[in-house]
Amino acid sequence: MNKKIRVARLSIFSNSLLIILKLGVGLLSGSVSIISEAIHSFMDLLASFVAFFSVKISDTPADERHPYGHGKFENISGVVEALLIFVAAFWIIYEAIKKIINPGEVEKIGFGFAVMLISAAVNIFVSRKLYRVAKETDSVALEADALHLKTDVYTSIGVAAGLLLMWISGIHMVDPIAAILVALLILKESYELFSKAYAPLLDLALPAADVEQISGIIHHHCTAEMSFHELRTRKAGNYKYIDFHLNLDADKTVKEAHEICDRIEEEIKKAFDHAEVTIHVENF
Repeated sequence: MNKKIRVARLSIFSNSLLIILKLGVGLLSGSVSIISEAIHSFMDLLASFVAFFSVKISDTPADERHPYGHGKFENISGVVEALLIFVAAFWIIYEAIKKIINPGEVEKIGFGFAVMLISAAVNIFVSRKLYRVAKETDSVALEADALHLKTDVYTSIGVAAGLLLMWISGIHMVDPIAAILVALLILKESYELFSKAYAPLLDLALPAADVEQISGIIHHHCTAEMSFHELRTRKAGNYKYIDFHLNLDADKTVKEAHEICDRIEEEIKKAFDHAEVTIHVENF
């Protein structure tokens, strides 16, 4: 089974388990901060499903309707996930404000504290696996999913700290305030994820360091009688598209030109996984 699909399934399973734990303890204790974490995990679960289906689709070979492949499905999934997080954050703030206006006591703080620590531990493990596979496969969707869970680690620890402070001080207002702080962290996560996922949909160039490396590879193969121009790059999911114009001496045969292009393309593909290289040959 594809490692991207396998780790995406793990994320779905872990989020489902954490939703049950958090929602159960949140309703039992009446803690809005724990319920807010359950909402956060529910959004993470939706995001995990989006990531799961997007990585399956993005690896589908090019076809007649999608001649450039399906890589941008991962970027679209990242945008959807960011919007889901955005909605979750405002939902949490709304519930927290209601709790401030109509305060109530939080019970069974110990259970809530334990669940938050369990949640943090589970998400540390799963997010690290997601990040590792995301880096290996250059998957935007898995990186987005890992970012969700990483933020969930911080918010779970924050809620646990709030519950501990509430148990020590007896001030129950700490609970909705902790929930609002969780929501603000989630909003920050949403903005960062949206920016990263949306950029490739606009066909932005690859990072400057990558473009410089590509230029260096082309220069390495250029003799005094050769040059290149109009280097363009873009990214779709984990696929990198590179094209440029290569100027060759008019005396070069078609076979010689083809061999030069093959050498350049081969070296670029060694340096960048999932690279698609198009070279337009021109004569001086």
